[in-house]
Amino acid sequence: MIRLGRYADPQRGPWWAVVGADESVSPLTGSYATTGDLIRDGEADWRAAAQAPGQLQATAVEWLAPITTPCRVMCLGANYRQHAIESGMDPDDREFNLFFDKTDASVTGPADPVVRPAHVRLLDFEIELALVLRREITEPVVVTPENLGEFVFGITIANDLSARDVQLPQGQFLKGKSYRGFCPTGPYIVVPEADELGVLDRLDLRLEVNGELRQSDTTANLLFGPAESLTELSTFCNSSPGDLLLTGTPHGCVATSPPAIVRRLATAILPERKLWAAFVKRQLDKPYLQPGDRVTASIRTADGSVDLGRQDTLITAPTQEVTP
Repeated sequence: MIRLGRYADPQRGPWWAVVGADESVSPLTGSYATTGDLIRDGEADWRAAAQAPGQLQATAVEWLAPITTPCRVMCLGANYRQHAIESGMDPDDREFNLFFDKTDASVTGPADPVVRPAHVRLLDFEIELALVLRREITEPVVVTPENLGEFVFGITIANDLSARDVQLPQGQFLKGKSYRGFCPTGPYIVVPEADELGVLDRLDLRLEVNGELRQSDTTANLLFGPAESLTELSTFCNSSPGDLLLTGTPHGCVATSPPAIVRRLATAILPERKLWAAFVKRQLDKPYLQPGDRVTASIRTADGSVDLGRQDTLITAPTQEVTP
């Protein structure tokens, strides 16, 4: 597998390949303005760079998001068994994916600070394996484990940061999940060969806040895999090279949902506005992200043979308040 990253070097770059066990990096010779351009036109270049001597250490590079914008950022909800349960769902009674999206204004780099908007008090984290899509899709397609490589170029880390006090009370997934910086990506796109895509079923996800483990699971526990998810997605959504599909987050998010029967009873007793006000009030004592918190996220195989790198995200306060 080849790891590719984007780095704003004034003389070289912007695309680099990570080479060798020492994790040095080698520049591609082409410029490739977008991730889509890299996918369409850069294969010979990135394969050559992956075999060339490294010129810098990967740890010395300030990596940018490997996904350029504009792009689509599509997402799967409650797609891990235990997370579906903590979201108030029965994982054995799911016939379809839960799809939603984020705007590409949310895409940021793997080490960029993220501003928590002044009106947001319930900022949550969601580590996710993201698929980097390979080809243009403008009609329904059937994706199988055998032809998955025709549709998936690579994989990367994403953090689906979510303002729960916007997403849930306002019923606005798009708004609550799309504030600027709410989708750290990278540091790398890992590009598997067609016969290596089986690794997507055995990746370990791990997220910590200030060094404390909050999320840990394996892609073996996905309810809907990449092939069936892309098949379903193609029935209602076009895609282009360089678009993202976030495949869901494991259990361990701060926000949880009471059982469906409890929600129905509460709705019958309280007006919706008071119900959500009570929800937010109860949530304020929980460990949502605060300015000064540091979120680290990594995805790798258990033996370390495949490593998507590490994100390090500092949550900051806004310098000025903007009315939402």
